[in-house]
Amino acid sequence: MRNLSALLGLLLCAACVGPEDTPSNVKDLRVLAMRLDPPELLAETCSTDPAVLVDTLVRPVRLTVLIPDPAGEGRDLDYTLWTCSSQDDDTCREDRVELARGVTKGGELVVDLFPGPGTSRLGDGTFLVQRILEKDLYNGLGGVRMPLVLWVRGGSEQIYAQKLMVYGCRFFPEMQANVQPELPDLLLAGEPWVAGVPRELSGPGPFEVTVPDLTGREEAYIVPSFELKPVNLEEAWEVAWHATLGSFSPNTTGGADLGGGVARHRVEWTPPRNAQAQEVRFWVVVRDGRGGMSWLERTVKYTP
Repeated sequence: MRNLSALLGLLLCAACVGPEDTPSNVKDLRVLAMRLDPPELLAETCSTDPAVLVDTLVRPVRLTVLIPDPAGEGRDLDYTLWTCSSQDDDTCREDRVELARGVTKGGELVVDLFPGPGTSRLGDGTFLVQRILEKDLYNGLGGVRMPLVLWVRGGSEQIYAQKLMVYGCRFFPEMQANVQPELPDLLLAGEPWVAGVPRELSGPGPFEVTVPDLTGREEAYIVPSFELKPVNLEEAWEVAWHATLGSFSPNTTGGADLGGGVARHRVEWTPPRNAQAQEVRFWVVVRDGRGGMSWLERTVKYTP
């Protein structure tokens, strides 16, 4: 198992956002993000033998899922969590192993997995990671990426969402395990927008929201090339913007462009013309492009 790049997979069902919807507007049941702590498990030994990697595979992980359900009025939501062998199997029906099931509500679902998903075995006793490696064209060069698929059901609504659990190895001594990206407090209309303190906005907008300078937060990291030489890279975080009212433009910011430049994290939130006075909830999700993810939640008391 050799670590090339820790990749994130997050797939939401197509029915969650229809062609008439704005992706940033959250008005029904959604899975906006799935976070694993830690985002990567790094083995000291590079091997494809689960018996050698058992200490790494058994390590516990915590899954936290952001599940807004603004129209659900606090209803119960059933969920089931599986792992399976194919990243292309959005509903995790091939070589499926159940990890957890239960009832939750809109908000954050937390599932502690101990031992970790890496110890999962198929019915014949085979470690699931072995089946994943059999399907990997690079035989683990990019790390073992184990799909976790969550199925959430509420009334007539249902969602499948996928997150990849990344198992890497220290191919070079200077390689370090990925850590979660953490955003600083946002700026709303040029003023700090901190947790637990609802801001008041009035008027038609648009209202500017920005992420302050990320200097020193985006990690430098090392991966092996196909020639098995170290390649130095740097993260370029991508931020997705969501609200229970109105829309953001653009819906996502950041990431690296073709020239290697990084876009500024600046957006405008615009309420609809017919909006009534209400509290608006916002979620800002950051991804580091290597499997790391976190989010901020903020509120605004809005009047037209």
